[in-house]
Amino acid sequence: MASDPNRPRLSPKAIAAAEWSRPVAALLDELAGAPTGLAAGEAAMRLRRDGPNLVAEEARFSALALLLRQFRSPLVLILVFAAGVAGVVQEWLEAGIILAIVLGSTLLGFVQEWRASSAIAGLRQRLALSARVLRDGQFIPLPFADIVAGDVVALSAGAIVPADAVVLEAQDLLVSEAALTGESFPVEKRPDVLPVATPVAGRSNMVFLGTSVRSGTARVLVTRTGRATQFGAVAARLKARPEESDFARGIRRFGAMLIRVMIAVVLFVLIINQLMGRPFIDSLLFAVALGVGLSPELLPAIVSVTLSAGARRLAAKGVLVRRLEAIENLGGMTVLCTDKTGTLTEGDIRLHEMVDVSGAPSAEVGQLAFLNAAFETGIDNPLDKAILADGAARGLSTVGWLKTDEIPYDFSRKCLTIAVQSPGETGTRLLITKGAVANVLTRCATVMTAKGEAPLDAAERARAETYLQQRGEEGFRVLALATRRLASRDDYVMADEAAMCLRGFLVFMDPPKPEAMVALRSLAALGVAVKVVSGDNRHVVAYVARTLGLDMSQAVVTGETLAKLKDEALWHLVDHASLFAEVDPQQKERIIRALQRTGHSVGYLGDGINDAPALYAADVGISVEEAVDVARESADVVLLSRDLDVLRHGVEGGRRTFANTLKYISITISANFGNMVSMALAAPFLPFLPMAAKQILLNNFLSDLPAITLASDTVEPEEIAGARRLGIPDIQKFMIVFGLISSAFDLITFALLLKVFHVHEAVFQTAWFVVSLLTELAVLLVLRTRRPAWKSRPGKLLLGSTLAVAALALASPYLGPVSALVSLTPLSPALLAALCLTVLAYIAATEAAKLLLFRPVDPHQGAPAAKGVGRSTGP
Repeated sequence: MASDPNRPRLSPKAIAAAEWSRPVAALLDELAGAPTGLAAGEAAMRLRRDGPNLVAEEARFSALALLLRQFRSPLVLILVFAAGVAGVVQEWLEAGIILAIVLGSTLLGFVQEWRASSAIAGLRQRLALSARVLRDGQFIPLPFADIVAGDVVALSAGAIVPADAVVLEAQDLLVSEAALTGESFPVEKRPDVLPVATPVAGRSNMVFLGTSVRSGTARVLVTRTGRATQFGAVAARLKARPEESDFARGIRRFGAMLIRVMIAVVLFVLIINQLMGRPFIDSLLFAVALGVGLSPELLPAIVSVTLSAGARRLAAKGVLVRRLEAIENLGGMTVLCTDKTGTLTEGDIRLHEMVDVSGAPSAEVGQLAFLNAAFETGIDNPLDKAILADGAARGLSTVGWLKTDEIPYDFSRKCLTIAVQSPGETGTRLLITKGAVANVLTRCATVMTAKGEAPLDAAERARAETYLQQRGEEGFRVLALATRRLASRDDYVMADEAAMCLRGFLVFMDPPKPEAMVALRSLAALGVAVKVVSGDNRHVVAYVARTLGLDMSQAVVTGETLAKLKDEALWHLVDHASLFAEVDPQQKERIIRALQRTGHSVGYLGDGINDAPALYAADVGISVEEAVDVARESADVVLLSRDLDVLRHGVEGGRRTFANTLKYISITISANFGNMVSMALAAPFLPFLPMAAKQILLNNFLSDLPAITLASDTVEPEEIAGARRLGIPDIQKFMIVFGLISSAFDLITFALLLKVFHVHEAVFQTAWFVVSLLTELAVLLVLRTRRPAWKSRPGKLLLGSTLAVAALALASPYLGPVSALVSLTPLSPALLAALCLTVLAYIAATEAAKLLLFRPVDPHQGAPAAKGVGRSTGP
């Protein structure tokens, strides 16, 4: 029956704090619930009263919160500080220009993130988690958000627990609570009443929001939802802020490096100007303007624009990015570890044949397998679906058979047992076990032959292992099936899986995808090594790898071998081995950690319960839309199609995003550094400031306008042919080389102005304003590509905006309102021509230096490694 509407209705917050110490009957009464679940109307009322089953961290950012996030960058805060300094000394024009830069950057970042989050939110609705909830006496799928206190929820392997709940009944229930307690091993859960003082980690009669079911089944009574849960109270690690990505770490270190350089430049210029007796306010504003000029102030916006645009493009190609930062990790991936089922193979598993131990077709083995699959309630898996489909086609049914117990599958036993009562039997039960051949053999003492049951001696074991190898080398996956008859009792345990009789084998077919070979070659061309990490039999893994042309130079590494290796030996092995078979979930994670230890950026593609630890450990976890809940929630990227070619699009998209971000960082910081060094060096030797503070700020603002469009710039094929990383030493080298080239031509310009044209202060500052702006625009087009500039077509927006700002730079001294506002003065035709020739010479020198600095492209190694730009080179 449904819950009694006349009983008191209590909010989860009103429940006694120690529900783990209360009898279930008392809890049901207090929650006005029932073992048969809530009525739909009652549940709707509770949902309105208590709110959705969500914690604060899961809510989408509001517009205001998203806008405020744009101000977290140290670069933005530096600009705000500089604007404050200008405001304090009442230099409103300088303060206005700086604030315009700040607002432009933050609003641009806000718009892009809002658009991306809106687009991704729509797609994520397809991936919303749901649970089987008992309502009005029937189990129905419901979104997590609709679950309320008093609901009865069914759990099975692979499910994420939707709320804090007390266990009503459980069958071999193992729950991973690492997200909540840090305990790496699964914990067994069962109905019980515990002392009030029992800590969270010891509450074996409760399951908690955010944890995941590793094996078994259960029914649980929800006691707390949303922020009232343990998860909401302690901000569980699974939903807490993810570990800082390699790219984010590089950006943070880059910002710290810039702050140090800026402080040094500002203090140097301020001290020198004071020693020369110049007005303090002018010197302060000039020093602050130099610091702002050195800062790539649009970097936060550029990062937001490129990541958000990349996320939208990838979503259109069927790649859903759950964290924007994962785009950079996807592009930086050097090794992809993947299971074979559904990615390298068709994923349409079919039961090829059922045979006895001699290899002859056996209808009896088929009947036993059908019963095992039909009564299994733990993991929803394709092997059981194939058995059921075959059985239905042959007219098999469970009529007359009664399931009495189940020992669920787990990844250490690698087998599943069902206890059934056969038609007409009353005193005994038949245990039917199927699983990996080696694991089932260890549980068998006899074998069913044509002459009847016989001892399973060494010869019979060798015959079974030979059969497994032969079929595996032909590409078939084989499971063994065994039985045991025991006296009738209420429940059976794992210890009962002993002294069994081997009945035969189930042979499955899952052919390799024809298109997978092309996709693997495409990934290899991108510098991504593919390693197969599978729990399947070694012979099947080898067959698939051989069929698809994967590296077979090294032997298949098995889980048994891994278990014997120390970490140091594994670090050496993982670089050379490409095939890992018969591995358990912990070994998958260990392989990922070893690859990371040797310097690789690792992606892991998986969709099962056993893949969750590896997905969480990988630099970028990749899953598919049809994956089990725990796998999908552990992933950073979700493929809406089981296709490695979709993943190729993701890798290329990530590398385009990275390339355009790196363009802005490298080009802007080198140009700004050169100009700032020039002015800092010239300041002590000039009788006036080389450029007024407001001119520096306007110059910097105008040069940034085309840089915004770098997010949509074209990227050369060689730029995405290999993984790259943000290396601060490399950026420093790039900054120094091209910055000093810029400074050399700046000094030439200074000499030209003072020694040849003998200009006064206003003309000098105007000329230098024009030249500085033109050189920054020129270097944007030259250094945006590693190819000769004339052989690479820039994006239309980049080219158009660059030419427009260049025209404005040349015209600004002659535009009355602009020239008056920032104190510019007209230049003579001769001087203007000389300045233009200087800019052309600078372009030629920069182009020559670029071609010398970058190594030639090696088509076998991907994009060329530059002496000034970071590349991931492995260990």
